[in-house]
Amino acid sequence: MDISFVLIILLFGAAATYFVGDKWASKAALIFSTAAFAATIYITYLFIEGIEPVSFIKVWVEDPKIMLAFEADGLSLTMLLLTTALTPIIILSSFRNTIKNSRAFYALIMFMAFAMAGTFISVDGFVYYIFWELSLLPIYFIALIWGNGDYESRKKAVIKFFIYTFAGSLFMLAAFIFLYQRTGSFLTINLYKAFLTSNEQFFIFLAFFLAYAIKIPIIPFHTWQANVYQKSPTAGTMLLSGIMLKMAIYSIIRWQLPIAPKPAAELMYVFVGLCIAGVIYGSILALKQTDLKKLLAYSSLAHVGLIAAGAYSITLDGLRGAVLQMIAHGFGVVGLFYAAEIISRRYNTGEISEMGGIRSQTPKFTSMFLILVLASVALPATFNFVGEFELLYSMAQTNIWFAVIAGTTIILGAFYMLRMFQQVMLGEQNTKPFADVTFGEGFVFVTIITVLIVFGLYPKPIVDFITPDLQAILVIINRN
Repeated sequence: MDISFVLIILLFGAAATYFVGDKWASKAALIFSTAAFAATIYITYLFIEGIEPVSFIKVWVEDPKIMLAFEADGLSLTMLLLTTALTPIIILSSFRNTIKNSRAFYALIMFMAFAMAGTFISVDGFVYYIFWELSLLPIYFIALIWGNGDYESRKKAVIKFFIYTFAGSLFMLAAFIFLYQRTGSFLTINLYKAFLTSNEQFFIFLAFFLAYAIKIPIIPFHTWQANVYQKSPTAGTMLLSGIMLKMAIYSIIRWQLPIAPKPAAELMYVFVGLCIAGVIYGSILALKQTDLKKLLAYSSLAHVGLIAAGAYSITLDGLRGAVLQMIAHGFGVVGLFYAAEIISRRYNTGEISEMGGIRSQTPKFTSMFLILVLASVALPATFNFVGEFELLYSMAQTNIWFAVIAGTTIILGAFYMLRMFQQVMLGEQNTKPFADVTFGEGFVFVTIITVLIVFGLYPKPIVDFITPDLQAILVIINRN
């Protein structure tokens, strides 16, 4: 079994989900997404044990030479595990929602998982670009058709998102075409060896940066994010925040830095400073929000700004911290948005001022929500603490003031998250009754919390798994 088998399961699962009809669509999507996760675990086992080759490479087009090349290493498998683990959780979280044309909805989720998985494991630049763009189509329709609010406001938000991300990606495509003309190949192994002048590296770096900065997003390319997160159905918001934005940070490590490292090193303070500015900006805006999903959206903006800053620090601790925090943030933010979905479903509102007193009615939900909030603010013994500590350590290696400023904004994060918890869960009781979590809802929360606590207490397996490949990437960066 090779790594392409996961893509086959997801793509076949998307088709099967659509054709089984509305009644069975959610179950089919859950079965196939779980099968993809199981296959990823098995492939990871084969890779670790070295039992058989699990990478896949085959000529797709002769001229220009395009390869169906999917690589299995510690970095790509980690991101594939994140994708295939979160997909069934996201699908399961939608089971209690009434969804019109559910077969299309769940098929689009499966197809998006297929595209995102392809992005993480492709090592041919052209194929990688195809998967990158394919992931944009499902979320466009998910947000537009099944989103919140009136149709016109949703349409405005998702069109802005589509144009921003598609336009940025065209610069990345231009960079790949230029690199192909220089090397005669789209494969990373050859692109890493491309001899580029300082000016050429700068323009290649900038082209990649535009694509990734919009997707993450990094200020000033962030203006699409909060509205799309708010207007999307919760499953769409989970896909965007939990997995899709990780495509860009992963790509910084896999593509941008090894191919064009000189501008990153020479202008490190500029790019790290932009990312930290995003941490500050996201934290300040989160403080001002009255809508729960918008608050979580800006909180996510602050967290991913720190992750991107770690990647651009070009240190082993920065790269490793970025990968660890991508995983922790992925699970944590999905859990938080799911909690927001449960609250808005029961109260039929997203306004924080209309909530309150939930703790007295739902002790189980309150306890699980509190754990997610504490993980979000990087409480020791949670997975988020491990990644955030390493990111701040990498900032200190770059410039101590970066670490000080970023660390200060973490205090802001603790303030607005705990204040939000107090307003939503404590205080005077809302007049509407609030039912405690069901078995299915509890299962989603327990799964997410287990990951955050287990790897918070013992992150060594993931650290050992990703470190050799990150060290190899650093060698390529320093060589170029």
